[in-house]
This record gives sequence, structure tokens and C-alpha cells, in this order.
Amino acid sequence: MENYGIQRDSASWILFVKLSFVASVMAMLCGIYFLPTDFWVKGYMTMGMIFLIGSSITLSKTLRDEHEAQTLIKKISSAKTEKILKEYDQDIS
Repeated sequence: MENYGIQRDSASWILFVKLSFVASVMAMLCGIYFLPTDFWVKGYMTMGMIFLIGSSITLSKTLRDEHEAQTLIKKISSAKTEKILKEYDQDIS
């Protein structure tokens, strides 16, 4: 299978990222659970943590999609320019 210029992460990096995410969420949940405060405060903090995770994932995906779109636009523009230059060279020859 051809790469087509797409950068792929190693399996060990992907595992590290997933484990780090799980560890950070678990640490945050443990911290909230052991807070010396009322249940409603813990619930509010947990809800905030869940929304923060969701917003982070959405932001990350949106930025990645925008970057990929810009890369595709640049490739298309470069191909068009190359085609125009080849046609111009053929007309001159």
C-alpha cells in the first residue's frame, strides 16, 4: 500500500497516547472523588471535566480537519500550476 505522503504514528505511540488519556481521566476522577466537599460540588466538577474532554476532542478534530483541507488545497493548486507550466513549455517548444 502506498503512503501518499500521509504521516502514520507508530503503534507504541498510539498506545502511549491512549494510556495517558485514561490515566489522566482516572487521576482527575480520583481527585474529585476524594475532595472534602459536598456531593453536588463533586458532580459539578465531574460534569465540567466531561465537557472539557468533549470540547478538547472537538477542537482537536476541527483543527486537524482544517489542516488536512489546507494541505489538499495546496496539493491541488500545485498540480494546477504544474499542469499550466507543462502546457506553456509545450507551446514554446
